[in-house]
Amino acid sequence: MFDFDKWQEIFYSLRKNKLRTFLTGFSVAWGIFMLMLLLGSGNGLQNAVEYQFRDDAINSIFLYRGQTTKEHEGLQPGRRIRFTNEDYEMLKNTTPGLEYLSGRYYLPGEDKVAYNGDYGNYSIVTVHPDHQFIERTVPVKGRFLNRKDIAEFRKVACIGQKVQEALFKEEDPIGKYVKVNNVPFKIVGVFSDEGGEELLRTVYLPVSTAQRIYSGDNSLHTLLFTVSDVSATESVELEETIRQRMAKKHHFAVDDVSALHINNNIENYQQTKEIFAAIQLFIWIIGIGTLIAGIVGVSNIMIIVVKERTREIGIRKAIGAPPSSIVALILFESIFITAIAGYLGMMAGIGLLELVSALMPDSDFFRSPGVDLGTAISATIVLVTSGAVAGFIPARRAARIEPIVALRDD
Repeated sequence: MFDFDKWQEIFYSLRKNKLRTFLTGFSVAWGIFMLMLLLGSGNGLQNAVEYQFRDDAINSIFLYRGQTTKEHEGLQPGRRIRFTNEDYEMLKNTTPGLEYLSGRYYLPGEDKVAYNGDYGNYSIVTVHPDHQFIERTVPVKGRFLNRKDIAEFRKVACIGQKVQEALFKEEDPIGKYVKVNNVPFKIVGVFSDEGGEELLRTVYLPVSTAQRIYSGDNSLHTLLFTVSDVSATESVELEETIRQRMAKKHHFAVDDVSALHINNNIENYQQTKEIFAAIQLFIWIIGIGTLIAGIVGVSNIMIIVVKERTREIGIRKAIGAPPSSIVALILFESIFITAIAGYLGMMAGIGLLELVSALMPDSDFFRSPGVDLGTAISATIVLVTSGAVAGFIPARRAARIEPIVALRDD
């Protein structure tokens, strides 16, 4: 039941000691305000780093051919490693847990794409069908390349949305032909890609067709694949196994890292997660420390309140006030200050983060700072509970004061 007299006394005490009440509330509000800012800033940094992985599957591994720097098996350093379709087949048949696999072959010379008198220079990448899953390429019209395109050396293309906008305007490109370096290719699809606008200026062709038309051989520039159910440690072991197989096949030293460059996104992503887990822990430690400082301030203020009201408490007990009413009086005041200040601090922190998110453009270093509402509410509840505990200690002390001792207090 709502005790109007008790709350009237609490408000009277707060009005009587405005500065003390303000400073107590401010310490609590500042603590949760800083916690919100720290958590939001940490999330902004984490979002920016995770955004860097948006283009590639996080369980992917990329192999790039390089140049030897060490003498091996009588071969001099400076020799360039050359991938072929045989390397593609070797990975396909020997990689445990293989999910998707693709090679890349880049066209020599200019990358000129023309349609109906309009033309432009775009990135021409020739790939296998699995490439769309590794690079998270999403067809928005038609389809991506398929296995029949590879097997039958079809002259087909899947173009990015920026290519469509530039060459076709409002015209539907599906079924139309574009000339890629003066060779006609039929458009079978248009794709979108979260990797950025530059990737939308890409034209994908079947790798087998490009090898036959433009080079006459079976060379590849890059090999990329994904594996399922592999931990970061297992991916490093797989990486080493692949390096050993490639070294044996292409006759270079296993420890010659310049001969074969490997980008292990599985390991990179796991390392990133571990770094941000440590950052989040550090942020929580600092934030909780700030909150504790505020709670200690509340407790100290309540001790002062009890001391100032010792005679009043003695009179209450002398006329029959039970200890529970003394505890409730002090405890409610502590909870009220903590709850109001904590709520204001939480809302101020969330509001500032929303303002920063709206005004600050997203970048590769800081992106969409914010705090999960559930986390913010949980932190505030913990704060209020801590405030209750902080107020209970001096309240219990007040309840134990003997009336005769309290009345003698100066």
